[in-house]
Amino acid sequence: MGRLFGTDGVRGVVNRELTVELALKLGLAIGTWFGTGSRILVGRDVRVGGDALMHAVIAGLEAVGCKVYVAGLAPTPAIQYAVRKHGFDGGVIVTASHNPPEYNGVKVVGSDGVEIPREAEREIEEIFFGSRWRYASWKSFVWEAKPWPNVIEDYVDAVASMVDDEAIRRRGFRVVVDAANSVGTLATPRVLQKLGVKVYTVNSDLNPLFPGREPEPTPDTLRETRRIVAELNTDLGVGHDGDADRAIIIDEKGEAWWGDRTGALLAAHVSERHPELPKRVFTGVSSSTLVEEYLSRFNIEVRWTPVGSVVISRMLIREGGIAGFEENGGYMHPLHQPVRDGAMTTALFLELMAHEGVKASELFDRLPKYYAVKTKVPMPREKAVEVVNEVKKHFSGQRMVTIDGVKVFGDGWWFLVRPSGTEPVLRIMVEARSPEEAKRLAEELKKLVEEIARSKA
Repeated sequence: MGRLFGTDGVRGVVNRELTVELALKLGLAIGTWFGTGSRILVGRDVRVGGDALMHAVIAGLEAVGCKVYVAGLAPTPAIQYAVRKHGFDGGVIVTASHNPPEYNGVKVVGSDGVEIPREAEREIEEIFFGSRWRYASWKSFVWEAKPWPNVIEDYVDAVASMVDDEAIRRRGFRVVVDAANSVGTLATPRVLQKLGVKVYTVNSDLNPLFPGREPEPTPDTLRETRRIVAELNTDLGVGHDGDADRAIIIDEKGEAWWGDRTGALLAAHVSERHPELPKRVFTGVSSSTLVEEYLSRFNIEVRWTPVGSVVISRMLIREGGIAGFEENGGYMHPLHQPVRDGAMTTALFLELMAHEGVKASELFDRLPKYYAVKTKVPMPREKAVEVVNEVKKHFSGQRMVTIDGVKVFGDGWWFLVRPSGTEPVLRIMVEARSPEEAKRLAEELKKLVEEIARSKA
């Protein structure tokens, strides 16, 4: 059987891997899986082909008897919140999150607003590849998609209600929001304004070509926004991805911080504010070991998971905890909803700053210091899996986690080697206590990986 779903939904280059025909068949398969009569909320981000792909999915859903409601343009976490709040049977979101502009995708969420589990993805794939969708009878094929209003308004109110608005308002914060020319601009500035924050927007016009920067928020892609934060002397900056479920925090000095750093700080804060929550967090193996070092001070357990927000969300729901988060900027606040949520992350960070009475840079200074180097080596997934197995053998004497690729721990350093779930590459991440050591280790590891790959040719 073929594969459709990757780390987070079905993705591909528009009109190449991801065509309207494929989206239609996906709609048929997804609707068959949910069942005739299911109420499904559908929305999208600003990406190229989004309107056509969304309507193709809607056509497939309706053809198998689903009742479709349309959220339109909205952040992914806003649609997820609406699915859960209003009792939908599920949702479909047309988005490729952080991928380059030529990509789009289809994400499926369950009635709880969380991406469906891996086993459900496999079941939809079986329906898709076996063409086993069940068309509705002509008498049942009468439903017309209806707009579902106030998705963004309800979401903005919900996020703002989850934080100490009085404490935030007293500080009179000034914040730069970089929405990556996509749907984050429809929600995050409004959340902050509701909290009394003075907002400056960057890349805030909706444009599917993403002219301001690449959709993935990283210290490199946010370089111009970082400069603006520092020059305007604002208290904070935030960079979203294409569907605004990620938030990369920028401190007042213009330094951008990976999500595992932000996640560690927020988890400690939330644990103190909500001692009733189980003292554990869930984070992917791509997060830094500094998470363990820092959260051990608060007696908070760290559970390592495979990379992918779906896995983290489902574990957080099943076992309970303070938070789930990823190094890419995805943070999950289960008291709001157990999914990545960029606006919620931003509001929580402002609450932390307000309660501590310190600057953002002073909060990040509390963390153990590690320096990261990330790189990748192009290769098919099958070869990447072989290379990972050889790397495991090479470092067999070290402590390691092997639930997704191989993460190896050393004295003052760690690295992760894993096949990408969205691209034909082997990803390499290294951290060490000095930038020189991190760079040296990354170069040595990349050389080792390339040698192994050549030997497997």
